[in-house]
Amino acid sequence: MQITINGEERNIPGQTVLQLLQSLDIDPRRVAVELNLEILPKAEYESAPLADGDRIEIVHFVGGG
Repeated sequence: MQITINGEERNIPGQTVLQLLQSLDIDPRRVAVELNLEILPKAEYESAPLADGDRIEIVHFVGGG
């Protein structure tokens, strides 16, 4: 299926948001995910399936000072 991740179109197998993050080697505790213009609660990452045409924005938290 084809989805858009941070503005880049990609072909991926069917999976959940959590599986996508794991396949991208992204720690789900350190990001916020927007799925089709709505913020997805972290508790739903494991159960939220991705569908063809979905738009995902992944925002990384950065510490500093």
